[in-house]
Amino acid sequence: MLVLVAIAITSNSCGGEDLTPKEFNPASSALAVIAFSSPAFDDSDTIPEQYTCDGDDLSPPLRWSDVPAGTRSIAIVLDDPDAPGHIFRHWSLYDLPSATRSLKEAQPTTGELQNSTRQGRNDFDETGYRGPCPSQGEEHEYLFFLYALSEPLKLDGDAEPDKVSDAIRGRVLGTGSFSGMYARQ
Repeated sequence: MLVLVAIAITSNSCGGEDLTPKEFNPASSALAVIAFSSPAFDDSDTIPEQYTCDGDDLSPPLRWSDVPAGTRSIAIVLDDPDAPGHIFRHWSLYDLPSATRSLKEAQPTTGELQNSTRQGRNDFDETGYRGPCPSQGEEHEYLFFLYALSEPLKLDGDAEPDKVSDAIRGRVLGTGSFSGMYARQ
């Protein structure tokens, strides 16, 4: 009898369904898509030197569209997936008020900013933004991510990159991203 039940479940779950992979459609996704960019450079363009280790190492200005209803905080992460060994975190900014729609360049490199905003540690083991700094002769892509969150992360300033990433999971209502390229001359 148990064998018949298993066969019935298997045949019902495997038969007759269209298993063709469906193309991802952001408009029908459960997550909202947020337009996210920098007025300092276009998506996939070269990041200006002033925002890198070869320049003043300033955080770039950022802007984004409205976030979905229910958003209670915003987080921003900058990662280098081309770094040898692992994805290298350059910046974690979190607990931004949900009404925020932009950031000025040159954010301070402290754990606590105004309006309850916090910054975590980066993989340089420093707090705040550290710009692109690939090895000489290598070009890397730098990915900027914005997350609209259902609640603040409530982490201390100076939180480690993995703690920020772990805290973001399960709270995302919407996301946006763009990238920039950089190679040291």
